[in-house]
Amino acid sequence: MPTARRARRRDTPPPRTGGTEAETLRGFLDYLRTSVAAKVEGAPEPQVRTAGVPSGTNLLGLLCHLTFVERSMFLGEEVTDWQATFQAAASDGVDEVVARYRDAVERADEVLDRCADLGAPLPRPGRPSPSVRWALTHMVEETGRHAGHADILREQIDGATGR
Repeated sequence: MPTARRARRRDTPPPRTGGTEAETLRGFLDYLRTSVAAKVEGAPEPQVRTAGVPSGTNLLGLLCHLTFVERSMFLGEEVTDWQATFQAAASDGVDEVVARYRDAVERADEVLDRCADLGAPLPRPGRPSPSVRWALTHMVEETGRHAGHADILREQIDGATGR
């Protein structure tokens, strides 16, 4: 019985990073950051903010949340209501949310560029600080988890797949 040929989807493979632990962690985090932003870019309104699952999770809200996580983890900004971070303001469009995420990532990278020792605490004045290693590992996990959610939500919206 002949088998139908599956259409190949375009996908970006995981990065080939440098040999150090820091290069590997940052390489994978950057890969996931790019992937999740790409899932939101070009997504149509109002579907981008429409809940795709019973919990209320939506694509635009995921990127808003990750923006708050980046700012909290690397810039020391305090978040008092994490659940509220999953909602975009009605006035926020896709372009604004993506730009805000990319700005948070750029500012976080500036902090990380000054952190030579993965075992040292992140520079967060006035707040308890995890080690740079822990923060990077957590952000790979957090961003990867939500990138997976974004994959499913974007496919439900318009069938787009791949990273």
